[in-house]
Amino acid sequence: MVSESLQVKHLGEQGLLRRIQTFCPAGMVGDDAALLTVSPGRSLVVTEDLLVDGVHFSVGLASPGVITTSPADAGWRAVAANLSDLAAMGAAPLGITVGLGLPGDLPVDWIEQLYQGMTDCLSQFNTPIVGGDLCRSPVFTVAIAAFGEVDPGHVLRRATARPGDVIWVTGPHGASRAGLELLIHPEQGEGLTEGDRAALIRAHQRPLPRLDVMPLLRACGAAGEGETDGKGRFNPPTAPLTAMDSSDGLADAVLQICRASGVGAVLHRHQIPLPVGLVDWVGEPQAIAWALYGGEDFELVMCLPGAIAQALQAQLPGSAIVGDIVAGHDVILQDETGETPDESLRLDRGFQHFGD
Repeated sequence: MVSESLQVKHLGEQGLLRRIQTFCPAGMVGDDAALLTVSPGRSLVVTEDLLVDGVHFSVGLASPGVITTSPADAGWRAVAANLSDLAAMGAAPLGITVGLGLPGDLPVDWIEQLYQGMTDCLSQFNTPIVGGDLCRSPVFTVAIAAFGEVDPGHVLRRATARPGDVIWVTGPHGASRAGLELLIHPEQGEGLTEGDRAALIRAHQRPLPRLDVMPLLRACGAAGEGETDGKGRFNPPTAPLTAMDSSDGLADAVLQICRASGVGAVLHRHQIPLPVGLVDWVGEPQAIAWALYGGEDFELVMCLPGAIAQALQAQLPGSAIVGDIVAGHDVILQDETGETPDESLRLDRGFQHFGD
């Protein structure tokens, strides 16, 4: 274990790089660029996320005394955000590169914990760190580029939703925002079981990208050549599928899809899956608000024919059909019981960089 007295500035750039390279596969790093092999007939998918202490998480550096994320959790979250983008495109990950902006007085073991969190997440998907860069910075910053591959005929996009599609989500929403609240205000959460509290905090600190969905799509016939057999069994043909991750909230994902596709949507309030215990803790209105606008749940939001969505829901516990794509441009939250008035969803209610 490296002593906390050993700081980044004591090792210098090359010394720190040697430490970091131990988290990369042997022979993968050391040249001016990394080499990745894409399978024949597949397209390369590239995404990048920039995460800043005090904006995307708090490790106590930008905001002294406010710690919601350990170094290892910060590494996990940074990787998960990028892998989630690949999942939203239907891609399988190939590797990532990591760019770091670091204060010179940061302990070296802090950086090693960060990379351990990254590799812990990546190891679940057999994905390596293949390169990166670092520089001195007054604010701790992580920039990750992730690379994946996808069959060009099975790419998931935002602009292909059509009236008649249903809106299907891969899991509950609002858990990450609830977990953040518990980390900032640990005295809250009265009435939650220890298991429910731990699950909410884990959802914020160690989200899981939904790279498990593409195999389910193939199993349902949604991502393969399909036909109706003589017995009338549903084997749909390959068709454009619509998806986005909910890193900025369920409302943001639906609104972005509708804007890109030129359609509207109706979300059904009581069909939105919520984490266990959340309604009992904060009440239904707050739970729905966190589900819609809290963000960082990293579930997938997909627009699909109803038969495909029902087949997927049967295979993925916790998933749910939450609404419908309709003609027009309005995106409405509807309460089928009539107890709550219809509500127009808005992008400006969620987190927006440079917002007021």
